[in-house]
Amino acid sequence: MIVDRIRREIAGSAVIPKPEATAPFYVKGWGRRRGQAALIYKIPNHSNPSKPHEKGVTEGELNAAYEELLATDTLTRTWFNHALRECAAEGACNFTTIGGLFQLLGIAYYAGRGIYRLHA
Repeated sequence: MIVDRIRREIAGSAVIPKPEATAPFYVKGWGRRRGQAALIYKIPNHSNPSKPHEKGVTEGELNAAYEELLATDTLTRTWFNHALRECAAEGACNFTTIGGLFQLLGIAYYAGRGIYRLHA
């Protein structure tokens, strides 16, 4: 299960790779979002840098994205927007957070705008 691996291998305060962000996004830890256990992360607050915003990706969303990556060798923003609507509605950065987590684990790489690919 991908969530177990994320819990084991990605420490709190880890920087999440983002393809276009100019400021770092950090893992905060685990909490709840949309009624499920979720990985919570901090995003830059450009109006008040000392108080970053927090967002989260649920275990179910992480599992669904991982299954999509394994099944198709790709994870796309189009799939994300359709299949994980609530996650997408919280913010587009959730897509690159999932992709960034997969990058940290060495299972995917950023292949261009809106696309992560499975490492061979």
